[in-house]
Amino acid sequence: MAAPPLSPHDALTRLGRIRLDEVGVDEVLGMIADLACRSLRGVSEASVTLLRGGSPQSVAVTGDNALRLDEWQYRQGHGPCLDASVTGDTLVVSDTGTEERWPGWATRAVDAGVGSVVAIGLPIQEAVVGALNLYGTRPHAFDAETVELARTFAAYAAVALANAHLYASTATLADQMRSAMESRAVIEQAKGIIMGQRRCTADEAFGILAKLSQDSHRRLRDVAAALVGRATAGSR
Repeated sequence: MAAPPLSPHDALTRLGRIRLDEVGVDEVLGMIADLACRSLRGVSEASVTLLRGGSPQSVAVTGDNALRLDEWQYRQGHGPCLDASVTGDTLVVSDTGTEERWPGWATRAVDAGVGSVVAIGLPIQEAVVGALNLYGTRPHAFDAETVELARTFAAYAAVALANAHLYASTATLADQMRSAMESRAVIEQAKGIIMGQRRCTADEAFGILAKLSQDSHRRLRDVAAALVGRATAGSR
C-alpha cells in the first residue's frame, strides 16, 4: 500500500526533524526520495544521485524508470541528472519528446513513459556532490511553482545529507580514536611486561614486539594483546 501524500510543509518539517543518532545516511537518502514523491506535485518517481570521487551512483530510488534512466546517463557520461550533480544547477526537461540537449537519453525517457524531469544539484560536502532527480509521466508536469518548491526541498535535503555525512564521519573518527587508544594501551602493557622480563628499555621492548609481529605476520596490537593475556592468565 502506497504511503499517503504529504504537503510540502510537512515534508520539510520531517527533513528538519531527522534524528541522526537514530538513522544512518542510507536511511536519510531513502527518506529524501520518498518525501519528494509524496509532497511535490507531478512527481511519479524520484532518485538521488551521488558522486564520490567522480563515480556516480543512484543511492536512493523509488521506481525502476528512475533507476534505468539514471544509469543510462552514468554509462554515457551525460544527462540532466548527472550534469546537475556536476554543476550544482537546476536542470528542467519540460518535454522529453522535444528535448535536444540530451537526445539519446530523451528518446529512452519517452519510451519509458517519462514526459518531464527536474534535476537539482545537491552540494553536500567537499568530496561528495549529487542531485535530486524528479520524474513525471507527462510533459510539462512541473510548473514554475513546483520547481521552486523542489529547489527549497532540495536545499533542506542537502542540509540533512551534509549533517548525516558529518555525523557518520565524526562517529567513525571517534571509533577509530577509541580503537587507537585501546591499541596503544595494550601495547604499553606488553612493553612493560617485556621490560620486566628482559630488564630492557622501552625502546628495546618495542623492538622485540615489532619483530614478533613481523615474524608471525600478525598486527602489533594482536601480538601485544596475546602477550598481556598470557601474563594475566599466569598471574592468577
